[in-house]
Amino acid sequence: MDKLNNLKTTLKELGIESAKTIEETVDLQYHYLENLQKSLNNDELFLKLVIINALASYQLSTTGENWWKEFSEYNWDNTIKNKEKDNGDLFENYILFLSNSKGNRRLNNVKIKRINKIKPFLNNLPIADLENYYLNMNSFRDNLAKQLNTKKDSKTVVFAIKMFGYASRIVFKRFIPYPFEIEIPKDSRIEKYTKKFTEQNPIEFWNNISKETEIPPLHIDSILWSALGNSKTVKIRLKSLENKEISKKIDNLINIQ
Repeated sequence: MDKLNNLKTTLKELGIESAKTIEETVDLQYHYLENLQKSLNNDELFLKLVIINALASYQLSTTGENWWKEFSEYNWDNTIKNKEKDNGDLFENYILFLSNSKGNRRLNNVKIKRINKIKPFLNNLPIADLENYYLNMNSFRDNLAKQLNTKKDSKTVVFAIKMFGYASRIVFKRFIPYPFEIEIPKDSRIEKYTKKFTEQNPIEFWNNISKETEIPPLHIDSILWSALGNSKTVKIRLKSLENKEISKKIDNLINIQ
């Protein structure tokens, strides 16, 4: 109970604003998306690329940070950058990128089938509809799950919403908190950390913690993802935050025994 109370207290003290700070100044995935958005100079294609990549971001051959770095640094200039509305080209060239990637080599046939399954849905989304989905991320989650014929709480679907939220924040220059209804992505970092406190299903556990701390699960994920990773760059960024109280609280989360 002491461990659990410590967790809840620390998260409450951090709150959504600290999660936002961590997302925008610490999380390397956000940083890589900012760079990609600038280099592409085409916001509709940028948002769609991020969604596609998120849906293929599982069973990686490297860390999540390294994978999103590879994605953001790919030479899209010679593929889609100057083809403003050719979304067909977008999908073909993403599949080419995935097929030759270093950090995502497993189950590629399955991932390509998934990309082709989502293609008709994304093809018909102008940027105005994408902005509306940013205003209603629950609806976007539901529609993605329906198109993919999978559960709403599946890891790739909720992770796609998280990365879509990052990308939309960059494009539309507006912070909209993630909905409480969208669950935390259940990956190895989260599962291992959850076992410090309970044998309960991680999604159920973090849903309850979310309600008690008043932080949406995807924002809790942002806090924990940075805290629990092994990236030296992330650790340096955490230590370098202007708000030193955030760094102290992150250390507390890491060291709960």
